[in-house]
Amino acid sequence: MANPDFQSSEFLTQHISNTMAFYHPNCIDPEGGYFHFFKDNGKVYDTKTRHLVSSTRFIFNYAKAFQATQNPDYFEAMLHGLSYLRERHKKADGGYTWLLKGDENLDDTNHCYGLAFVLLAYAQALKSGVKEAKAWLEETFELMEAHFWDADFELYRDEISNHWQDVSDYRGQNANMHSCEAMLAAFDATQDKRYLERAQCLAKNICQRQANLSNGEIWEHYDINWQIDWHYNLDDPKNLFRPWGFQPGHQTEWTKLLLMLNDRAPADWLVEKAKHLFDMAWEKAWDKSNQGLVYGYDPKGQVCDSDKYFWVQAESFAAAAWLANSTGEDKYWQIYQQLWQYAWEHMIDHKHGAWFRILTQDNQAIDDNKSPAGKTDYHTMGACYEVLPLV
Repeated sequence: MANPDFQSSEFLTQHISNTMAFYHPNCIDPEGGYFHFFKDNGKVYDTKTRHLVSSTRFIFNYAKAFQATQNPDYFEAMLHGLSYLRERHKKADGGYTWLLKGDENLDDTNHCYGLAFVLLAYAQALKSGVKEAKAWLEETFELMEAHFWDADFELYRDEISNHWQDVSDYRGQNANMHSCEAMLAAFDATQDKRYLERAQCLAKNICQRQANLSNGEIWEHYDINWQIDWHYNLDDPKNLFRPWGFQPGHQTEWTKLLLMLNDRAPADWLVEKAKHLFDMAWEKAWDKSNQGLVYGYDPKGQVCDSDKYFWVQAESFAAAAWLANSTGEDKYWQIYQQLWQYAWEHMIDHKHGAWFRILTQDNQAIDDNKSPAGKTDYHTMGACYEVLPLV
């Protein structure tokens, strides 16, 4: 198959459309919300279980698609998801149910990571013209402020039990990274400076203060005083939301966020730090034999999880494009091409659409689950949207 022009807006737009076609309208549950579990061929294999992360990411997908195309079907599908989020996930005490199945709540734990995606969904809904979403966005920010904000360290706590009873001692960078992403979207939707200032604060504290604890790279897991916990999930390196080891995909995702911040409010340190994070991840994680970025490496820089995850490649091509644009260095466009070449050959399902979720080190599929809860291809389509203005 001849390669398309990965740097053309026509290609990126078409790729978003092809990916969207895998989910739409198949993902819409007429009884409320969306289906979250898809086999490679698009067959839904669990019609009842719903995860907060998927519910909100589907809203994001439909909002972005509507903004790009003005297709009223996408707008209606977005509203369909918003009403499920408000009526079924949202709890009386303001929190959001993490995992549910039909009428049963399977996990009522309050996760800052989840609220970051709630905030992101409302920001994109507002940008799509849903005026009520402005109040929902503010309400979510205030909820995060009241329960998760740790003023001593100026970062968000991670997890609180149902009814806001017990705050976990665990602290993580991932919830803060996605909160930074959501704050940028909230600022874009409202032009309210407090969201931009919060994004700047999160970026500085994670990418400078916390990264300085681990030689300039960003470790994932911390204790209650934001000191590194080197052992957290050491025996569970493939944990979906909290894997052990340095995550090259998170280093490059921060690269992208720092450059997006710099685009909105330039600061001296942002481009330099973005380059450093990306270059380190690329050097340690690019598989020279089989291509693709591996999932994790240990504190000595040795690969500890050699699987290839779809989102790592997607976030990294977006970061490479932003670096190329911000630095003028052509090597980043070359890396962008390498990542797309790899994805085109191995990660993208040219038969059924969307991206395979995880491949082994030698690029074999680990199962036939294209999109279990949490995926939705928000990363892949989102990355294309973020590159479009640069090409």
